[in-house]
Amino acid sequence: MNDADVFERIRSLLGEKALELTHPAPRRIFLKVDPKDLTAAMAVLRKELGFTFVSTISGVDLGESFEILYHMANEVTNLNVRTQVPRSHPHVDSICSVIPGAILYEREIQEMFGLVVDNIPDGRRLLLSDDWPEGQYPMRKDWVHQRPEEKIPGGKS
Repeated sequence: MNDADVFERIRSLLGEKALELTHPAPRRIFLKVDPKDLTAAMAVLRKELGFTFVSTISGVDLGESFEILYHMANEVTNLNVRTQVPRSHPHVDSICSVIPGAILYEREIQEMFGLVVDNIPDGRRLLLSDDWPEGQYPMRKDWVHQRPEEKIPGGKS
């Protein structure tokens, strides 16, 4: 099986759940699914095509919405699965029931983008300190860093 075969299998297995499906370069396949179909699509990709490895999950703040990208691979090709959620309701289902190793990346997009990952097995913070202010998400375009006042030990007040 080669990447063209994988592309055609994704098309046949997902059907209308594949909102967009492109093969722009060798060993690169891009797939877009609706958030409500994400977990089911991931289950098919894992079971039928061996996409068991998530190298990372990244996010993009598009202003009115967020795009979430799941970067995956099998022995044949790399696959980017995208979904988009509105800023007004930034919820996406966890894929940990299908790929348990995704939990670290899901925790990261929760705290860095303020996305709500529904049904995540462990939603604790991962990167930011425990005293990080609620509602402050450093990867959002509208986040403004406010540098704390610098205090030099033994310096003038």
